Amino acid sequence: MTLFESLRIAIGSLLINRLRAALTTLGIIIGVGAVIGLVSLGRGVEDYIASEFQSLGSNVLFVFSSPPTSSTRRGIQPMTTKEAEALRSRAVAPSIRTLAMETLAGGIVAAGSNAIQLSVSGVTPNFIEVRSWAIRDGAWISEADNDRAARVIVLGTTVVERLFGDKMIDPVGRTVTVNERVFTVIGVLEEQGGGIGFIGDQNEVAFMPILTAQTRMGSTRTRDGGYRVDVLHIQALDEESMDSATQEVETFLSDAHGVQFQGEQDFTIINQADLLSSLGAITGILTVFLSLLAGISLLVGGIGIMNIMLVSVTERTREIGLRKAVGARGGDILLQFLIESVILSLLGGALGVALGWLIITIGALLVPDLRLSITTDAVVLATFVSSFIGVFFGLYPASRAARMRPIDALRFE
Repeated sequence: MTLFESLRIAIGSLLINRLRAALTTLGIIIGVGAVIGLVSLGRGVEDYIASEFQSLGSNVLFVFSSPPTSSTRRGIQPMTTKEAEALRSRAVAPSIRTLAMETLAGGIVAAGSNAIQLSVSGVTPNFIEVRSWAIRDGAWISEADNDRAARVIVLGTTVVERLFGDKMIDPVGRTVTVNERVFTVIGVLEEQGGGIGFIGDQNEVAFMPILTAQTRMGSTRTRDGGYRVDVLHIQALDEESMDSATQEVETFLSDAHGVQFQGEQDFTIINQADLLSSLGAITGILTVFLSLLAGISLLVGGIGIMNIMLVSVTERTREIGLRKAVGARGGDILLQFLIESVILSLLGGALGVALGWLIITIGALLVPDLRLSITTDAVVLATFVSSFIGVFFGLYPASRAARMRPIDALRFE
């Protein structure tokens, strides 16, 4: 018997039992759809996290004060502008390209009758360069603004929306108050990503010159004659220099703060690349775990195919006996039932891909920030898994049918 003839007989048999064939493929459809949907969702989340961290700037370290973990030291010695200036020296930290300072000055920002509680940041003019942000309207803080401690402010789009009613309004030239001190709006930042975890909403921000924050928003003088700095934003020379830059910063600050033993550090250094790698590993493991859970549906679907094929062999025992009596070989019977099983699996796989596409489409509509799509490897995987299920779970029923003796099959009632 030719392969074409076996295929024709297998398709004819499935068409006779359309409802049973459809129900048999349901497990495969759900399993493949779930696997594709979850894999795409996991990759979308990974890409989203990566893009969020890229919006923080490239090759960036964040250094901020934090309580020591050792019981031998309890107090926090704040970082200062003089320490930051020292770190800018190539002799002290040759792996650092740029260093920006940030001082936090919490307060109430108001415009007219609208007011919001906000942690306003005083930053150095190069802050926007380190963070790779851009200005939508107006201008960024200049060196001249910082040198004269000007009362100027740059707002994020969320702050613009809450103060002026629409984030697309251009408020440049208008005035706002910060803790009842009048400031002129000189710029609005381009809208950033929504923010994840500790990053928060990156559009709910307001920036003024760091010298303005240090001299006009409260005394932040330190014992070394400088001013307190809450966060250092450090850009390494390149990605390969991240570890050496981290080591240089830790060595310098440990010496400046009199750290003698591990755990006495009163500062924390966050390496953007390491954090991104850790989060990527977590989301990768989560994607694999969810895919394994969805794979249970594929297993159940395969068992369903084997069950239905066994029922089909039993129902068609006399047919098998008759075909063998007129010359069909065991290999022909094996091929026929195996083709039926593979057709059911491939059909379920194709419909599962369609279901996966539907899941991804709905997910993209519900969460527009996630870039979801069906990748070629996901489709290839679905096709491979479907074919494997068809062969693996159809092999036993097919071989059972092939081993039947014609006289026993013809006697079956």
